[in-house]
Amino acid sequence: MPDARAPDAATCLGEIIRNRRSERGPYDASQAVEAADLDAILEAGRWAPTAHNMQNYEIVVIDDPSTLAAVGRLQPGGSGDFLKENYAQLSFSEEELIRKGTGLLATMFPPSWRTPDAEPDTSGEPATLEATMRSCPVVLIVLYDPRRRAPASEGDVLGIMSLGCLMQNMWLMAQARGIGMQIMSVFGGDGVEDGLRSLLSIPSHLQIAFACRLGHRAGEPRPQLRVRRPVDRFVHLNVYAHPGAS
Repeated sequence: MPDARAPDAATCLGEIIRNRRSERGPYDASQAVEAADLDAILEAGRWAPTAHNMQNYEIVVIDDPSTLAAVGRLQPGGSGDFLKENYAQLSFSEEELIRKGTGLLATMFPPSWRTPDAEPDTSGEPATLEATMRSCPVVLIVLYDPRRRAPASEGDVLGIMSLGCLMQNMWLMAQARGIGMQIMSVFGGDGVEDGLRSLLSIPSHLQIAFACRLGHRAGEPRPQLRVRRPVDRFVHLNVYAHPGAS
């Protein structure tokens, strides 16, 4: 008879989902991502659901140290709009974050980002990605092919959803195998995309959707308050109930 105390697959998957987190800190530069782990992550991505099974992505794996160093020398452009919208979503105490159930703590960001009139810092030399890339053994660049879309799906909302499914599959597999992962949207931003296109010979018809930074966490993770809205705050039974309705 099966051991009643042994966790079933659904329980294990639930734990993986709940424990998944963005590993924003430095990785252990001495510990490589094993080929078997990388293969498992990519295989999980291969089986992600995509609209009309169009598989609207290509993935560039970067593990060559000189190429990773070249990526680290790229200079992301600053965005005043990002800083202003980011400020509006911050909580300035744990109590506020718990009450909202969404957003991030202001202490996760530099002091210059915690003011309502924050502007990109353009003083001195432009910042590069070097600090982020220094300890990172593998980066996945996920490319989006807008030509591969489901029929009659102008705007390709389903295609963008498909990229999210790809991301989630790979992230959950990385979590299951003990590999840290961080999604980096900066790779598709101003100042970085053109450099990556040249460096990686990316064709003009493909767009950079996002990048995944992979590695083994260096040391113990910093304590981080993680919040989600309770189910009863976003699930509506049979009819949409407006916020505050009794």
